[in-house]
Amino acid sequence: MRLTSTSFADDQRIPEEFAFCVPDPAERVKLGCNRNPQLAWAGLPAGTKSLALICHDRDVPSKPDDVNQAGRTIPAALPRVDFHHWVLVDLAPGSGSLAAGEFSDGVTARGKPGPEGPRGTRQGINDYTKWFASDRNMAGDYHGYDGPCPPWNDEIPHHYVFTLYALDVTRCGVSGRFTGPEVLAAIRGHVLGQAALTGVYALNPRVRI
Repeated sequence: MRLTSTSFADDQRIPEEFAFCVPDPAERVKLGCNRNPQLAWAGLPAGTKSLALICHDRDVPSKPDDVNQAGRTIPAALPRVDFHHWVLVDLAPGSGSLAAGEFSDGVTARGKPGPEGPRGTRQGINDYTKWFASDRNMAGDYHGYDGPCPPWNDEIPHHYVFTLYALDVTRCGVSGRFTGPEVLAAIRGHVLGQAALTGVYALNPRVRI
């Protein structure tokens, strides 16, 4: 089972087109095009009835104290946690590759609607829902894909892992407003195979990728 993309190669930089934030000389960062990348799969196991896709950043600082603070940096040694960027379920295995920009094209203040998504899919909320919870202009439920926006003062690049799961069920056992960890719990025991693709992104100009 394989997961590939024409938008970026495995372990290579994610183009700015697919990011929530991009570098800006005046303000350090600005909002990006926020398009979902193209994704394609092959070699699905026999008996696959649906697909689930989860994208997470594995390098999010475990403490937010220094995030985007002038005169400070986020040390590479700081423990890291996961941040979910895309939670997609009930994707038909024979529906064909996901086109760039098909599920997200631009930043939507207060989040894109859901859980209903294109192609009869359902999309969970991503972790921008928690990140913007106290921002009166941006607070809302962020369904579907919202791309990279790592801290501009982080000492390390961030790794965004897209994982595709082949399932033996037609419909994932979640309902209503759901999250990435809830999907992972629901598909336990139903995974026939999985494949991952990792992209790298940074907003700190001093970080090399």
